[in-house]
Order: sequence, then C-alpha cells, then structure tokens
Amino acid sequence: MQLLVDIGNTSIKWALRNPAAADLSGFGAAMHGGALPLDLLAVWDELDGIDAVIAAGVGPGPVKHAVTDVCQARWGIAPRWIATRAEAQGVRLAYAEPSRLGVDRFLALIATHRRLAGQGSAAPALIVDAGTAITYDLLAPAGRHLGGLILPGMKLMRDSLLAGTQIPRYEPIDADLSWATDTGEAIAAASIQAPAALAERLYHRLQQQTGIAPTLLLTGGDAERLAAAIELPAECVPDLVLHGLAALA
Repeated sequence: MQLLVDIGNTSIKWALRNPAAADLSGFGAAMHGGALPLDLLAVWDELDGIDAVIAAGVGPGPVKHAVTDVCQARWGIAPRWIATRAEAQGVRLAYAEPSRLGVDRFLALIATHRRLAGQGSAAPALIVDAGTAITYDLLAPAGRHLGGLILPGMKLMRDSLLAGTQIPRYEPIDADLSWATDTGEAIAAASIQAPAALAERLYHRLQQQTGIAPTLLLTGGDAERLAAAIELPAECVPDLVLHGLAALA
C-alpha cells in the first residue's frame, strides 16, 4: 500500500493507493501550523502495510522534515519526494524554468490531463486552486500548459487589507453578495468576487483562443465558496493534487 502526501502552505492532505486498484481511499486532511498535528499522527499510527510514501508540497521545510522522520520511524522508509518537471504524463509546461512552477500546480495539471483523457474530452481546461494562494492554470488540448496566474487567497486578501489600512478589524464572515452595505461584508464579499471574476475572465479568454468551451475545475479549501460565485459550469475536485501524485506513483 502506498501513502500519498500533499503538503500545502497551511494544511496537509493524504490518501492511500493500492497499486492493484484504480481508486484512492483513506483520504484525510489537517491544518499543520508548521508542524505535524496530533490528529494526523494518530491516524498514521494506525496505518499498516505501507511500503511506499510518495510526497510533494509547497509547504514549510520543517513539515517536510517531520513527515520524513515519521515515515522512517513508523515504516522504516523515506518518502519519495516529487519535483516539478518540464514534461510528465503527457503534460508539457509553459515555464522556461519548470522549478519555478509550484509542484502542487504541476500535479494538478497532470491529474486534469488524465481526467480529461479518461473522459475522451478534447476540451481545454482552466484549473483554479483556491487555497492559501489562489492559482490559475490554463491547459490546452493534448496537455500543453499555457501558463497561469496567482492571487492571494481569500483570507490573505482580507488580512492584507486590514493590516495595510486603518479599517477596524472585523470578525471574519462569509458574504455571498454582489455588493454590500456594511464594511465587514464588503471586504468579505470582495475577497470572493475578485477571484471569481478572474476565473470567468480567463475562462472566456481561453474559449476565445481555442474555440472550445473549457472544462473548469476547482480545488483547494475554498473551492466550494468560489464555485458559488462563478457564473459558469464548474466542478469541484477536492483531491486533485493527490490524484496527480497517484499518476506519478
């Protein structure tokens, strides 16, 4: 049994992969806060029969080191760390320096390409990962990566605005509004509407360039909140990065 691990900026996700089966199982997630959380350790302590750990992540170095230490102590194996490559699994990156593309984006591209190929789709794709940062990646048919954009995540938008102005700090709230009549709601609504509007803009630009309506995939912790604000057909795939890891496993 393989343990797949995705380390993000603020959370860590994992799943189990049986090489003899097609589907993943045993999904889990936890906020790491710069160290391995106790609930993760409790879950992993119950895992038996792990003979390989495949890991990747853009998160803090100490969390990666802790994962390595736990794997060696628990199962006597070191993780195989996945890095971004210029080409893999039929995906060709647009970046001249592949290492400058986050490995989470690289894995999401691979998972999306395989997903569309499995569906027999020749459509381009727009992948939006709404996490600590919000990343946008455009994938042309045949696995050609066109590039992407990066925004601060919803929480970072709110926090940076409050830190850089004299606006009184408001309690975090959700506001699924086009506009608001209260400052707190205005900040909350804008942090959702802004990334949603960019997703719609990129979708239409990609459709104009390719002549085909793209597939829009959303992933990350804020994917569902973002999906509610996007006036386009979209699919939320919470574990897209882990499926990319599975493809390379």
